[in-house]
Amino acid sequence: MNIIYLLIPLSLLLLSLAVWAFFWAVRNNQFDDLETPALDVLEDEDDVRKRRSSRQAAGSGENSTADEDRE
Repeated sequence: MNIIYLLIPLSLLLLSLAVWAFFWAVRNNQFDDLETPALDVLEDEDDVRKRRSSRQAAGSGENSTADEDRE
């Protein structure tokens, strides 16, 4: 019965940690693009390298659109 005095505060602490982590992820735009990472797995590595090097050479960096990534 004494263990309940430890488990209830511990569970509340873990719950508050999980809620904080969720809101931190939302605030830092972790859920903005859910489709592109799944599509990246299907692409050939050579194509990805060529596209990244062409973007860097063009100076666009991370400002490319999601449509360019899917081509």
